[in-house]
Formats: sequence, C-alpha cells, structure tokens
Amino acid sequence: MSNLYTTSLDQATNLVATIGHQRTVLVQGHMGCGKSSMLKVLQERFPAHHACYFDCTTKDLGDISIPSLNTDEGYVKYLPNEEFGLHTGKPVILMVDEFGKANPAVKNALLRDMLERDRFPEGSIIFATTNLGAEGVGDLLPPHARNRLTVVEMRKPDSTEWIEWGINNRIHPSVLGFVKDFPETMQSFQEVTRPDDNLYIFHPKQQRAAFITPRSLEAASDILQAREYLDDNTLTGALCGTIGARGAMDMMAFVKLADQLPTLESIKQDPANAKVPTSSSAICMVVWRAVSMVERDWVDSWMTYLQRLDKEAQGLFVNCIRASSYGKRDMIMQSKNYGPWAVENNYMFAADKK
Repeated sequence: MSNLYTTSLDQATNLVATIGHQRTVLVQGHMGCGKSSMLKVLQERFPAHHACYFDCTTKDLGDISIPSLNTDEGYVKYLPNEEFGLHTGKPVILMVDEFGKANPAVKNALLRDMLERDRFPEGSIIFATTNLGAEGVGDLLPPHARNRLTVVEMRKPDSTEWIEWGINNRIHPSVLGFVKDFPETMQSFQEVTRPDDNLYIFHPKQQRAAFITPRSLEAASDILQAREYLDDNTLTGALCGTIGARGAMDMMAFVKLADQLPTLESIKQDPANAKVPTSSSAICMVVWRAVSMVERDWVDSWMTYLQRLDKEAQGLFVNCIRASSYGKRDMIMQSKNYGPWAVENNYMFAADKK
C-alpha cells in the first residue's frame, strides 16, 4: 500500500534540518528524484558544519573504521575514517546515501554510528537515503533497522515544482518547455497501470536502458548547453542515452524551437527590436530563460522586452518571480523599469494572490 503521507524534497530537507541532530531520518524515494541534493541545501543552511557524503554502493567495512592496536593498554580501538570529517573538530552533516544497497556488514556498522552518535561532535546532523523497495533495485532494509530510524517517503516533484526548481538552477529552456508540455514525465510508476501507459519513466516490470527522472533531465540540460557544438544526430543520440528514445524524440522538437528564439545578446542590446516568437511554447521558453539567467546589468532591457510580449507571457513572468524559492526577485523588483510596469499591471499580482 502506498504511503499517503509523502513529503516533497523541501519538506524532507526541513525535517532533517529540524530533528537530524537528535534522530536519524531515512529518506526513501524514487531513483533520481533529488534525494542526493539534500546535502548541498543543508550545507548552505548550516555553513559552520562539515559536510560528508558516504556512498554505500562503493564502501566496505574498512571505509568506516580501521583497527588500531594499543599495545600499552592491550586492546584494539577502531578509528573512524577521515571521510567522516571528525578530524575537523566541527559538527558534521553526514549523508549516508544508498543505505539500502549497503552490504549487511556495512549496514550494521553504519547503523550503530547513525543511532548512537557517540563518535560525532555535538550538533552533528545524520541522515540516510535509499530508493523505494518496490523499484526492485536492491534497496532492502530489515524491520529492526527501519524500527530504529525515522523513515519518510519523498515523492517525485510534479511538473510545476520541477520547472520552478529548474528556473532557479539554470535548466535549459528546451527542457523546461518539454516538461511543461509533457507533465507525465514526472509520474511515478505506481501511478500507471501498465508499463506501456508511460514510456518516458522507469518501470520495474519493463527493461529500459534510459528513462526520465529529475536527475536525467538535469543531465539532458547539461548536454543542451553545448548545443552549438553538436549536430542534430549526435545531440539526439546523447539524449537517447540520457532520457530514453521516446523522451529524446519529443525533446528535440523543443530544441528546434529554441534554435528560433531571440538570443540573450539581442535582448540585452536592442530590447525594442529583438525578435518576438509567435508560438506560445516558444514565448514560455523566452520567459523562463530570462528569469533563470537575467543579471543586474541587463534586467532593465529585459523589462523593456517583456512589455512586447502578450499578457499571458507577462503573467507567467509574475508567477515566476513570486515563487518563494526564486532567488533573483529583489534584483528584478529594484530595477528602474520594473516599478512602472508593475503599477500598470497590478491586476496580475492581485489575481495571483487569490
């Protein structure tokens, strides 16, 4: 039976930040849904802590601690690996990744440290991640281990949440446009009846060499950043090996669309005459690209260009900058051309508050 009380990435991260210094949280979720990104967020939130990443799939017992013989006292003491950061004297943020895939000996040894915490400085935050057992990729935990941890299930983001994240992380506009038009790429295999009902995503009942996850979409974005150096055949092949053939074919349509967008340089230098796309998908991509990449030295040019787009596009801009996670809101709102535009279009903001 599926867990009704699933958490978002932000909620799971906040839980770890709040109780992780006392209780060890095990975050389980679909592969590639962003679990590993939690360490970076926590590191930004706790800059005085030393961040440690421990990948269980590549570790053995010797990577946790090694025996040290004390001949004077006549006993063996186990010293922790430097990888845990205990030599720094700082509290640590320890992320035990892929905990469900650890071999039994490593799992038992880690469980002791995760629960007793006696080797870690006060204030240290410890959490673990694992994939869902239902995915059938080896993530199994015995009941006694689960009973000692606070286990939460993290859901996949929906398309709106992922696009909001993508805007803040410079994801290529072709990928954002693709996810907007194909929201089913964010479905869980648990939401479909048969594997063939969604050919984009992973399904444990059907072998797929590549498929779409938030992680593989980010990889596709990295590939598309090098678009100018790759011919269509090479680019399509790279996308096939990253997000699967079905996803690659559909995404290439958005790549072709992106090729027709006005360049950022043209918007910076001549916003009154830079090309304005005609299709709604292309206009969305223009807005997302600008909101993601705009800088202080050309934000006024962008505001001039924005007023040449239709009201739907301007409304999309409003929704983007009003998102709680958007990091450039203050810079945009302090620009010279923003104030007059906002006054003229105040109804957009009022509608967004309802």
